[in-house]
Formats: sequence, structure tokens, C-alpha cells
Amino acid sequence: MTVVRLCGLVAGLMVLNVSLTFTNIWPTLGIRVTSALSVEVALCMVFLVALQSWRGGVSHRSLRWVAVLWVFLVLGRYADVTVASLYGRDVNLYWDLQHVPNVGAMFSFVAEPGLKVGLAIGVVLVPFSLYAMARLALGEVNRLLHDFRIRRAMGGVATGVLLLAAARLLGVQSLEVVQFAQPVSSAYVRELGEFVYEASGAGLRDLGQAPEMRSDLSRLDGADVFLIFLESYGAVSWDRAEFSDHLGPARAQFESDITETGRHVVSAFVDSTTFGGESWLAHISLLAGTEVRDQGTNVRLMAQQRDTLVTVFERQGYRTLALMPGLLVGWPEGAFYGFQDIYNHQRLGYQGPPFGWWGVNDQFALARLDADEIAPAERPPVFVFFTTITTHAPFVPTPPYQPDWGRILTSTPYDSDELDRAWSAWPDWTNLGPSYLEALTYAFENLGGYLRLRADRDLVMILVGDHQPPALVTGAGASWEVPVHVIASDELLLDRFRSRHRFVEGLKPSRPVVSRMDTLLPILLDAFGNT
Repeated sequence: MTVVRLCGLVAGLMVLNVSLTFTNIWPTLGIRVTSALSVEVALCMVFLVALQSWRGGVSHRSLRWVAVLWVFLVLGRYADVTVASLYGRDVNLYWDLQHVPNVGAMFSFVAEPGLKVGLAIGVVLVPFSLYAMARLALGEVNRLLHDFRIRRAMGGVATGVLLLAAARLLGVQSLEVVQFAQPVSSAYVRELGEFVYEASGAGLRDLGQAPEMRSDLSRLDGADVFLIFLESYGAVSWDRAEFSDHLGPARAQFESDITETGRHVVSAFVDSTTFGGESWLAHISLLAGTEVRDQGTNVRLMAQQRDTLVTVFERQGYRTLALMPGLLVGWPEGAFYGFQDIYNHQRLGYQGPPFGWWGVNDQFALARLDADEIAPAERPPVFVFFTTITTHAPFVPTPPYQPDWGRILTSTPYDSDELDRAWSAWPDWTNLGPSYLEALTYAFENLGGYLRLRADRDLVMILVGDHQPPALVTGAGASWEVPVHVIASDELLLDRFRSRHRFVEGLKPSRPVVSRMDTLLPILLDAFGNT
């Protein structure tokens, strides 16, 4: 065997191994090579050696099918390591794929034509490129296995690798210098198990009974209630010193906005049911009082007839509204929650300069709803469920805060120099921290400004983070904790949170966490009513 042929064999094995053992370069979409070994590569080598010994070789047709399988393994590996790294959770193909149409609709709405074309080309070229790579590497290895000496050596090495991997699985530590990548096939097995679980109806049976939704809301005394999910507002904004120091002035001003309008605030930490994304899991957990950590549970729950926090307010004479500026398509889920009206992207009718994925910004959305629903004097009390979007990754360009709330509703809400500064900001995907802080600063300005705008109104504002920002911001191993603040003018109402549920005075939350996101619901019902 020539040196050239030996180099070809080694190169083919390295390509196959690297394709299933790479890991993510945090915090990017890129990958890096590792020195880990792949169990799937060892199994493939045993398979090829066995066929060479028993049948005299592997057909070109069989190699093509193996190469097709390899494409699925490589794509599965990429999805597995990238989602876990950037979003702090495992990929779930069964449920995540159901969001592809909605994500595609959003992408087609906001993306530039060049980006759409590039993505379409990539969707076609990447699988073909991976197939060509795998077919070439498999063909080179298979060709050299005709040599008995290579076949025997390869079979021995591959078998040894499998035995060592099996020993590790059984807890036997040996040759610790050798590391193994998590087999990609195990992720697919997990997905198959989840599919069977859902198809069998076991998931629906495990949903459990609905929690009690009893409260007369008498302690609110007819005050308007704003439940605001602040996108990506996580505990990291308090825990990381450089984040907390940077946000200090904005938070101090926000607290002044609260106290100078005759209001007070109590705060706590709660555990969210999601991390880095999938905000709707946090939304439904709180509104329905049921722990929802995956899309499967979300879908099953929405198929039921259940009371929610929304229907509790409706029974007490409140007008229930959903303010969802990021909602671009139909939202049948609104019927499950029981909202009487929904202000989505189209309903808001934003005509100003665009910012971020959706164009519209949180201040305009709040101003529009205020003009339509809050400003009128003769009306029932209002319950508003507001899911913000301006603090959504990648956080910039962040709109300027406009102190003139009347001007924000016009087609020219900002001066040109303000727009130039805002639009000049571009996300640094390797360091999103500064952009995150800029977006949160805007959020505090916006909410504080609204409290001053409605200083004459009796309102209760519940401000809660839906989840931590992506691991791009938090780093690895971050908790799932998020802050919750309750702002009101009634000290007795807030005292219920302090005395019965371990909330603390002021804007800064303290630990330990007071609840999960879903068990925050009975805390609110208890604090708001006598039954």
C-alpha cells in the first residue's frame, strides 16, 4: 500500500469523524472541530469491514444510501449542538418543526430579498455538499478495505473503539484521554420516543387537572391591570455586575417614575418554564396556571376547555385585551385564553420608521392601545396582556424613547438625528451584551414614561420576564430565573405580596425564588381577591 493510499484512508476517516463530532462556537452559528471520537463512525467501519469479508465488497448503490443517511446525521448533529448552545435547551424536532410555517411567514415578511435568495440557495446546496463529502469519504475508505491487512486493522480498531465506548456507558473509566461525542442517533431515537408518546395519547393523560381559578379581584377595586411580559428580561440583568452597573441609572429613573407618581413596587424572582426563546411557553404557564415546558404540552393544553387568568378577569366585568405587536398571522390561541379583543401587528397600523424584525416598537404599541382603550373615561376596567418585542434578540436597532406620547402615534415620531443614531447600531453576534443593555434601558424608559403619562389613573402593572436572554448573552449554565415586579398605588394590595408570598420592597428582587411561572398565578389571584 502506497503512502498516498494510506493518506487517503486517514483523510476519509477524519472527514467522517469530524462531521459527527464538531461542536458549536459560542455565541455564533459556527462550529469547531474537536478531538472526540464518533461511535457512529466506528459502527460504520465495522459494517463495511463485515461486508467486505462476507460479500467481497459494498455496492455503489449501498454507499449512496449510507451517504444519504450521513447527511441526516450531520444535520442532526448541527441542530443538536447549535440549539443547545444558543438557546439553552435541546432541539425537539417533533414540535419545533411545526413552527416552520410561522417562522417562514415572519421571515418572508421582514427579510431582505437578497437574504431570502441566499437562504433558498443554502437549503439546496448544503445537503448536496454534505452528500458529496460523505460519498467521497465513504468511497475512499471502502476502496482501501479490499486490502486484507487494512481490513483486519480497521476492524480491530473500530471494535476497540466500540468496546471502550460501551465501558464508558457502564461507568468504567479507562483511557480517559479518549473522549466520545454524544451519538447523533440517540437524538433521533429520543425524537421517535416523543412521537410515539404523543401519538399514543399518553401526553394528554399526563396533562393533569386544571388548577382552581377562584378570585373576586375585590382588592383591585376596579383598577386597570397590565400584565406585561418583558421579552428576554432575565435574572442575568441583575446578577452580572457589569450588566447591573450599566442598568443602574435606568432602573433608578424607573423607580423614581414609580414613586413620584404615587405608586410603590414589590419584586421577586420566579423560575420560567423556558430559556432563551419560546416565550409562549411562559405565557401559557402563567395564564393557565399549568407548567408548560415544551410545545407538546402547549398544544395538548390548548385543546382543552379551561379557565385562564383572562377569563377570571372577564367574569369580574373587565374588558380583556391582548396587545401583541409581534403577531403577524392569525392567532387562534386567543380563543383558548378568552381575550375579547386582540391588537396584533396589522391592527396597530404602525406607519413610522421600522425597527428590528417587526418594524413596530413597544412604545407605539402601548400608545395606540392607550389611545383606543385606556384614555376614554367612560368604560369598564381593562385587563391588558402585553407581550413586548423591542427587547427581542438581537436587541438593536433600538428605537429612541419619545417623551411626547402624542407624537409617537404620528408618521414622524422621531427627529432625523435620533433615527440616524438608532439605525447606525448593528448587532455584534459575538457580543450581544451591549445591545441587550441598550434594549432594556429603552424598556425601562418606556414603562416609566407610561406610568407618568397615566399618573392620574389607578392601575396595577405586573412586569415579568418571559425568559432569560439566549445563552449568547447569559453564557453557559445560566439559571432559568426571571424577575417579576408588581407596581400599584395601593399599599395594602402590595402588602399581600410581601407578607404572604415573600416579595420584597423595591425594584431589586431577592432570592430564593418565590415560585415557578405557573404557580405565580395562584399568588396573583390570592393577592387580588378574597376568595
